[in-house]
Amino acid sequence: MDTVLKYLLPSYFVFYLLIAFFLPSYRTWKQTGVNPYKFGQTAGVHDFVGLLFRLTLIACLGVIACYSFLPTAYQYLTPIAWLQHSTFVTLGLGLLVFSLLWTLVAQAQMGRSWRIGIDTSHKTELVQTGIFHLSRNPVFLGMRLTLLGVFFLLPNAVSFAIVVVGDLLIQIQVRLEEEFLAKTHGELYRKYCEKTRRWI
Repeated sequence: MDTVLKYLLPSYFVFYLLIAFFLPSYRTWKQTGVNPYKFGQTAGVHDFVGLLFRLTLIACLGVIACYSFLPTAYQYLTPIAWLQHSTFVTLGLGLLVFSLLWTLVAQAQMGRSWRIGIDTSHKTELVQTGIFHLSRNPVFLGMRLTLLGVFFLLPNAVSFAIVVVGDLLIQIQVRLEEEFLAKTHGELYRKYCEKTRRWI
C-alpha cells in the first residue's frame, strides 16, 4: 500500500488543485471575461487569509512530496505511529474520493458564479440548488475533507498542523464571504441561511 500511496497522493493532490481551482477559473474566464481570482487586490484581512491558505496548500504538497520522494526527510515530520493503521488508510482514501466527486459536482453547479475570493466588482447569482441546497459552502467543505484525508493517510505533526491551520483559515474565509453575500443579496441570502446549513 505504501508504494501505491507514494504514486497516488502526488497525482491526486495535483489533480484536485487542477479541478478545484484552475479549470473552473479558466472556464469562468472564458464564459464571462472576468478573472475569478480575487485575492491579492488589497492589504486587508481577506487577502492575508488567502495568502496563508495558499501557504497551507504548499505545505500540504510539501508533506506529500517528502513522503513520496524523500522518505528519510519524511521521518523528521514526526509520524504518528498509532494512526498508521489500515483503518485510517481506508478512511483517508474514502475522504479523498468523496471530496473529489463532491467538489466536481459543486464546481459544475456554481457555473459562472465561481470565484476564488470576494468579488466586489461583479455581482454573481446566488446558487441555492443541487449540492448548494445541502451546504452553503460545499467547495470549502470539500477542501476540509481533502486536508483531513491527507492527514489520515500521512499522520504526522506537520499534516496535523496543516489540518488545524487550514480549517481555521477556511472558517475565517467563509465568514468573510458570508458577510459579503449578506450585504450583496440581502433578504434572499438571509432566507437561504435559514433553510441551508453552513456546512451540512
